[in-house]
Amino acid sequence: TVVLRTTALSRVSAEKLLFYQVGVSAAVLPLVAGAMGESFTLDYSLLGWSSLVLQAALGAFVTFLIWMWMISHYPATRVSAFSFLSPLSALVFGALWLGEPITPDLMIAMAGVGLGIYLVNRRR
Repeated sequence: TVVLRTTALSRVSAEKLLFYQVGVSAAVLPLVAGAMGESFTLDYSLLGWSSLVLQAALGAFVTFLIWMWMISHYPATRVSAFSFLSPLSALVFGALWLGEPITPDLMIAMAGVGLGIYLVNRRR
């Protein structure tokens, strides 16, 4: 975030930044994993491949693109507070899609996170 805001990268579009980050990572990380002795397989079921594509498209590409766009248009301190929405979203979608229970303790925690985001972003 600091590098994106304080260097020449601040003038590069979010799409181009993400393209290069993903491209370099896709080329370098398999080599690093192989050098570390990690093994992998491409023998996944249709559900496995679908899950991988969905996670890559929505969980990584779209969210990072939004993040980079926001960092280039708004103060980093305000934008960073919203990164705490990720666990809240996971709880809500887990409850809606998977029927996971939201317990009173989780509700208190969610309210605390929401209060923290409000306090960081309120007008002084």
